[in-house]
Amino acid sequence: MKIQSVLRAIRNADRDFGLIEDGDHIAVALSGGKDSMLLFVALGMYQKFKGKNFELCGIHVDVGFEEFEHELMKQFAQQYGLNLYIEKTRIYEILQNEKNLHNGKIQCSLCSTLKKGVLFEKAKDLGCNKIALGHHGDDAVETLFLNMIHGSKIATFLPIQYMSRMDMYMIRPLVYMKESEIVGVTAENDIPSVRRVCPNDGYTQRQEMKELLDVLYEKYPMAHDNFITSLSNTKQVSLWNKEKQKNGQ
Repeated sequence: MKIQSVLRAIRNADRDFGLIEDGDHIAVALSGGKDSMLLFVALGMYQKFKGKNFELCGIHVDVGFEEFEHELMKQFAQQYGLNLYIEKTRIYEILQNEKNLHNGKIQCSLCSTLKKGVLFEKAKDLGCNKIALGHHGDDAVETLFLNMIHGSKIATFLPIQYMSRMDMYMIRPLVYMKESEIVGVTAENDIPSVRRVCPNDGYTQRQEMKELLDVLYEKYPMAHDNFITSLSNTKQVSLWNKEKQKNGQ
């Protein structure tokens, strides 16, 4: 799959949700995984589109896991002429503290909160007004099902979201892409990803949901596209409304 397909998906998401405006200074949250590495490159190319006038940089929050391949990320950024900032932290040390462990495992939610705090602070220091995340359509569907199962709410993340406390927008330019498409593009275009070193990798609720949905898609292939399309199909949302039903509406 050609990288042009990614640029089309970004352009469509930008058109539909108003993700990128003239004069924006955008920081890509660069984890080192395939999604964020592809987004970093693609947004660098998207800068060259007619009428697109925005600045771009990448921020990697170094949690402190051993053997993380920083040099690969640095070489990657240099290869594409992209500005990358690596913020070293003691987050892993904090997560390993006995009072922060849950059933002997580090807490994903605490890790995410701490990383987000560092990310936003660095983005602010660099004069950024938006942070771009590498979440794709499959991530959105997984979040929807996780919220219904564990939170009894029908909700997923938004393509663009204003964080009032930090006065910063979060944008997700890859929401129209599937994970399989991203895998294909990164392989065909030799876009690397850093080997995962998180001890929780592969043992999370999200991983369980991913595997459950894969089984569902194998039996009902059309469900994959339909689930992603349904996230913006607001005209056909029909849920129970107790007050309206009591009033005969």
